[in-house]
Amino acid sequence: MAKKTWGGRFKEDADELVDRFNASIGFDRRLYKEDIQGSIAHCKALTKAGIFTQQDCDRVIEALGQIQQELDRGEYPDERAYEDIHTLVERALVAKVGELGERLHTGRSRNDQVALDVRLYVREAINRIRSLIRETQRALVEQAEKHSGLIMPGYTHMQRAQPVLLAHHLMAYYEMFERDWRRFGETLKRTNVLPLGSAALAGTTFTLDREMMARELGFEAISANSMDAVSDRDFILEFLFDCAMVMMHLSRLSEELVIWSTEEFGFVTISDAFCTGSSIMPQKKNPDLPELMRGKTGRVYGHLISLLTVMKALPLAYNKDMQEDKEALFDTVDTLELCLEAACRLIGAVTFNGEKMKQAASNGFLVATDLAEYLVRKGVAFRKSHEIVGQLVLECLEKGKELHELSLEEMRSLCPSIGEDVYEWLDPAKSVERRNLPGGTGPDAVSQCIQKAKEELGL
Repeated sequence: MAKKTWGGRFKEDADELVDRFNASIGFDRRLYKEDIQGSIAHCKALTKAGIFTQQDCDRVIEALGQIQQELDRGEYPDERAYEDIHTLVERALVAKVGELGERLHTGRSRNDQVALDVRLYVREAINRIRSLIRETQRALVEQAEKHSGLIMPGYTHMQRAQPVLLAHHLMAYYEMFERDWRRFGETLKRTNVLPLGSAALAGTTFTLDREMMARELGFEAISANSMDAVSDRDFILEFLFDCAMVMMHLSRLSEELVIWSTEEFGFVTISDAFCTGSSIMPQKKNPDLPELMRGKTGRVYGHLISLLTVMKALPLAYNKDMQEDKEALFDTVDTLELCLEAACRLIGAVTFNGEKMKQAASNGFLVATDLAEYLVRKGVAFRKSHEIVGQLVLECLEKGKELHELSLEEMRSLCPSIGEDVYEWLDPAKSVERRNLPGGTGPDAVSQCIQKAKEELGL
């Protein structure tokens, strides 16, 4: 291990196992850009506080820029010799500018340094994820608009329930992702708070201009309590929760694509480019992409629970347990970004079988509710009309018919109020057309939702 940044009061070198157990360079290396960005802002604050001259500041900032380029190129093959990314950057800086590199840590602790780095990282991750959510929403809107007239069964309890437009079904997922997009926006506000200047836990005696550092780094506010600032991981937990919600929505969509692509449903065909085969069964075409998205949801859930468990009993202020936040965070970001990228491409690679959907919507008594509401319009109380239609469905089951196949006489035997106009209420297409209230599955209502979505997406 390279020379420690904290070894002055120790008589003995750390055991090799302690070095390995304590080290975080294996995963926090990816924070090097954020660490350098924060160090530049801290350098400017030290200069304003009179710790550095402007010439010193310029030398340090130039050297930090060189180190970032070197890390970009992977020019530190001995990275594992350092405890963490903060130590690596500091030692590389000392090698370039000597004592100035050692003075840069004045008024700063790794506690507020890592809190800053992770906030910068999460902030950028939120922006990338929100962009990917928008791409997924665009794919949904494009499919909804392309297939605006397709009718399909809507389901409850996985049983056919009522006719709906496919576009209405797809736009339901648009709304889920819209909530996700907005949820991340709210999390961003609580993430975009500067902890730098909190030092280890009590703040610093140096007159660092925290407002200036916040402006330099694009933060909207500075932390109000130094102890909270170095030990707060709420913003990561909130971010992980937001990610878990997106994965849940992706998993629901994936589940439907898996089911719909089966021979039993046959509602969709997924492009060959987004499926795989079997090593033993030549005929197989497996929807592995949505299955994997469905499976990776548990992985993201696990990271949320993991960090909640880490934080559940920690006293103030910083504790080394918090080092366990990063692997959960980084893997969640990698997983979600990959899944969102896959989802938006997968949605566009789906072909919908309109005839199969229409046929399914015509069987299974999906217009039973329409018939009950028709009877209400004839003066029958809804509870009574519900009972009458239930009896008519039972009669259909016994005779092997659908509701529209019953004769007028068969229906009137149970309810004399039924007239010739009843058959207009037993057409799935007209069932959909009648539901044009805001938020309903009617063509006009769905068209308005699509138009609103296009405006939100800037299409």
